[in-house]
Amino acid sequence: MGKYRDMGNLSILLVFYNILLISPVCCASNDTMTPAQPLKVGQTLISADQIFELGFFRPGNSSELYFGMWYKIVPERRIVWVANRGNALSASDLDSSLIISSDGNLKLIDGKQNTVWSSNASVQSNSTIAVLTDKGDFMLKDNVSGVTVWESFIDPSDTLLATMQLGFNSKTGQKWFLTSWQNENDPAPGKFVARLSDEKPPQFFTCYGTKPYWRAGPWDGSKFIGVEGDKKGYENGIYVIQDNQMGTVYAAFNTFSKSYITIGIIKPSGMLEILHWEGQQSQWTVSWVSPKHPCDVYGTCGPFSACSKNSSPICECLGGFIPLSSEEWSKGNWTSGCIRRTELMCAKNSSNLTFTESKKDGFWQLSQMKLPDHYLYLYDEDAQGCNQWCLSNCSCLAYAYPDGIGCMVWVTDLTDIQQFSNSGEDLYLRLADSELGLKRRYTAIIISSISVSVIILLCVLICCVQRWKANRRAAVHTDTRFSRKKSETRKWCIIKGLTKKCIVKDLLLAEKKGISGDTSQKNIQEGPASAKGSSELPIINFNRIMIATNNFSEANKLGEGGFGTVYKGKLEDGQEIAVKRLSSHSGQGMEEFKNEVILISKLQHRNLVRLLGCCIQGEEKIIILEYMKNNSLDKFLFDRTKRLELDWAKRFNIIQGIARGLLYLHRDSCLRIIHRDLKASNILLDDAMNPKISDFGLARTFQVTQELANTRRVVGTFGYMAPEYAMGGQFSEKSDVYSFGVLLLEIISSKKNTGFSYHEKYLNLLGYAWQLWNECRAPELLDQSLADSCIPSEVMKCIQIGLLCVQDHVAYRPTMSNVVHMLSTNSESEVELHQPRQPAFTFQSLLKSDHFQSGICSYNGSINEVSISMVEGR
Repeated sequence: MGKYRDMGNLSILLVFYNILLISPVCCASNDTMTPAQPLKVGQTLISADQIFELGFFRPGNSSELYFGMWYKIVPERRIVWVANRGNALSASDLDSSLIISSDGNLKLIDGKQNTVWSSNASVQSNSTIAVLTDKGDFMLKDNVSGVTVWESFIDPSDTLLATMQLGFNSKTGQKWFLTSWQNENDPAPGKFVARLSDEKPPQFFTCYGTKPYWRAGPWDGSKFIGVEGDKKGYENGIYVIQDNQMGTVYAAFNTFSKSYITIGIIKPSGMLEILHWEGQQSQWTVSWVSPKHPCDVYGTCGPFSACSKNSSPICECLGGFIPLSSEEWSKGNWTSGCIRRTELMCAKNSSNLTFTESKKDGFWQLSQMKLPDHYLYLYDEDAQGCNQWCLSNCSCLAYAYPDGIGCMVWVTDLTDIQQFSNSGEDLYLRLADSELGLKRRYTAIIISSISVSVIILLCVLICCVQRWKANRRAAVHTDTRFSRKKSETRKWCIIKGLTKKCIVKDLLLAEKKGISGDTSQKNIQEGPASAKGSSELPIINFNRIMIATNNFSEANKLGEGGFGTVYKGKLEDGQEIAVKRLSSHSGQGMEEFKNEVILISKLQHRNLVRLLGCCIQGEEKIIILEYMKNNSLDKFLFDRTKRLELDWAKRFNIIQGIARGLLYLHRDSCLRIIHRDLKASNILLDDAMNPKISDFGLARTFQVTQELANTRRVVGTFGYMAPEYAMGGQFSEKSDVYSFGVLLLEIISSKKNTGFSYHEKYLNLLGYAWQLWNECRAPELLDQSLADSCIPSEVMKCIQIGLLCVQDHVAYRPTMSNVVHMLSTNSESEVELHQPRQPAFTFQSLLKSDHFQSGICSYNGSINEVSISMVEGR
């Protein structure tokens, strides 16, 4: 009986334990843990905004206990981080706890006080606390200095969260990567790893141990080009940042929203998934997964062979190559790959064999390809130089020149190639002249066949046109005869005094003959996108625009600038639009107009204005944009009454949105764009006061590797132009950074940079801001109406960032990736910023200039003193 009683007690204990895990005790349910408050089984930490929860859990039906993190706001629990992955606790050990030990480190201990897991950080003092942030970062901080000594983001599990970074530091050797679980119920490190490669440009891999399993291809500034489809990385919120000075390269999600969550997971099977959760959904939605076809698996077809999802068999040797083993290929084993059918002439020449000039090797173009692995990147070669470099090096087997990257060459076996049905890049494969001759004959046959088909089609078309013209002439002849007869009939009717009756009869006769009573007006009605240009952009009829804007009435005018006027309009379906009508005598000609239309049509970001269509008719050049109810930022910022509607939270959101939009233009878009005219009037505000950058008439595109350009035509707005651009015509990403800095200081102060005067001492707002900063009076720059709504540490950080952005020397300014990082960093992990130097063009005279050189001032706030690096050009 005693035995059964013990078993009954154990059952009761297990039931109680399961209830404890499912419904945690909330006595420790805040976001901070101290040495005096260890976290025990059944207790949790919950982030400040109730987004994440941290505590003990049992995966599935496992009898083992782990310490980890999950989303609290998502009904379906998904563990996103595990501390003791390789060293589980016993599920029956209810005395386990997480503590902050005497050495200041986090330690997970079992009931016997054995250490199961530790943060193992180098801690300068034992006065530390642990905080769970709303971004899912569990941070160990020195409670005295505020410095973060360890965080869960540097020790990820199988899940990539928003703002978490995957990559490496080439200077320190530190790496951040994902490791799969063993299986769905066992979080122990599995066999698959997801990581960023340390080459230039970087690639994203999943690996089985150390062997590649799937490859995304190199990053071109907007996407990994080895992933099929037109969808850009930024559409999933993915971006890659390279900081050459710090030696860091990392990939991350740039989206962070409580209502729309994006995560990436490496599954135990090796599948890489991107999941979304929105609003009140009960479960996660898989938006993307790979590999999902044998062609996606690394090296399925072996060297010098391409895999195609639409072919059978899926593997085929590249042109000029044959299977290494025909027997294996016949059995469906393609991993041995292919070998060259004809030796390269340069290889024969290296063996002292002669060859004629006409038999040099050449290149065969393969289109829509996933480019091979193991490339060399020649960043300083243009397209022609890339071709010549490869042709003059016998070891070069192929080259490519993808947009956004530049010259890539291959000197080893071409591995992991795929033929895409859409997207992909051009690969130029080196072949012997005889192989090229054979391919040219095949091409000639194909071209001949196409030519014959085209000729036949043209003949048919000509016959149809001739027949149509003949019918048209006959119809006109009939109309003429009928009109003549009609005129004679009228005259007869008038003579007989039967005018009214005859006219009615005349009209009835005309209707019977099918002749319209009005042929002078053509029907120009059209749908929302009746005609399209080459970029598939809707062309909207000018008459529709006239109707929508009430003939461009003054009452509909939203604003007026150097390039024309913007009107509010409403289409017949009720859609509200903004109509930008370029003045015929404005500085923006057809080149700028086409530039703006093409650029905006290719850009997709929540902080950029969306293009709906355009219109070109005679001298009229019109752009149709989404309508922003709140107009532009300057209408609020510089109006004494309306600026009160912009509290600090809205202004800080506007600052962050503009920064994200610029980062997208500079680094994450498909084109890499320098705006060149960033100012308050070019920032539009939607219904929720979210900012959208507009007016791309002066924008210029850059290659990923290009850092600087020159122009003889300096355009833009004085007061926002960087010194090197205004004086020397040199512009770069840092030119936009300067303009952003000016705009940032304007948003803080509600004062214009141009026309600003303070005791007749300063040329502009920058001088005033610098003076206040230098005298440790920076808070005085803040619009006093914001005093009650602002967060002082955020204001100070923004002022310092603004002054850093307007530095005279380009190298002293941060990049927009730095700015976004500095702005997005919360108070729990405050980054330290450089002290700014005196900006250019701030004083009317050099009197007392010696007093303003150091710019060193310490504030007793959350702004710290360790510097964050500025990224130099690649």
